[in-house]
Amino acid sequence: MNLQEIINYVLQDNLTMIALPIFFAAVVLEVIIDRKQHLDLYYGKDTLASMWMLVISAIVEFIPKVLAFVAFYYLHEWSPLKDFVQRQWWAWIVLFFMDDITYYWFHRANHEVRLLWAGHVPHHSSLKMNFGTALRQGVGERIHKFFFWLWIPLLGFDPLMIFTMMGVSLIYQFWVHTELVNKLPKPIELIFNTPSHHRVHHASNIRYLDCNHAGVLIIWDRMFGTFSEELKEEDEPIYGLTQNIETYHPVKVATHEYTAIAKDVKRAKTLKEKLKYIFYAPGWSHDGEDKRAKVLRAKLKKEHV
Repeated sequence: MNLQEIINYVLQDNLTMIALPIFFAAVVLEVIIDRKQHLDLYYGKDTLASMWMLVISAIVEFIPKVLAFVAFYYLHEWSPLKDFVQRQWWAWIVLFFMDDITYYWFHRANHEVRLLWAGHVPHHSSLKMNFGTALRQGVGERIHKFFFWLWIPLLGFDPLMIFTMMGVSLIYQFWVHTELVNKLPKPIELIFNTPSHHRVHHASNIRYLDCNHAGVLIIWDRMFGTFSEELKEEDEPIYGLTQNIETYHPVKVATHEYTAIAKDVKRAKTLKEKLKYIFYAPGWSHDGEDKRAKVLRAKLKKEHV
């Protein structure tokens, strides 16, 4: 395959581009409802920052996506299952579950490894929960994202199948970024990621930190111990970061955590401490309080015993 052929194949993955006009229409509609009902769901500078993150992440992602397609292509060619998996109906169902559990671990790793968190944190830096925030994509995570999906082409699934399913998941996830939808019927809340579950994920309350990493199915969080119920009456979700950045400058929004890591690494005294600042969960400190999510939750639980 030459470069032009690769780019042409990558450009065929246009599912999310087709959905963009619908996304923008949903944002406009939500803004109208917000204004009419005085819900305070949007703030102009915050939404503008979200749009900048969308543009910057799309630019940053292009080369990693091309490289990922090449890797997926050759891994698929090496797969002994490539002639068995031929886009049958059952193959799409199997791929859905494979993609969804991969997204869960990718998303969870973004919260539990600080270097990866630095690429994901722009998505969580908004103080609002709305459809505009759904477009506020993590920038740095576009670089490491595709590594998590490398195992799937080895099982016979071709690159366009994989990219298409990733697009389906991304489109689904757009709709869970809203406060306009309360809890859905219990069977749906039991199985699927919903606005209620995802509000938990975006909350900075200790109870909710690093919970509900689901893409489409919430069952992975339930299975692997990262699920938390939204309890509005007891603990209203507070959006943003545990320490908000208080800026809407797009470059600072996209890169502030990388800067913070560099500063922490510089002041660390030993190589071990430097590595911990890079690879431990956000909140670890060699000379201060340990504010990692699991530590804070353990303290909170102990206080309420």
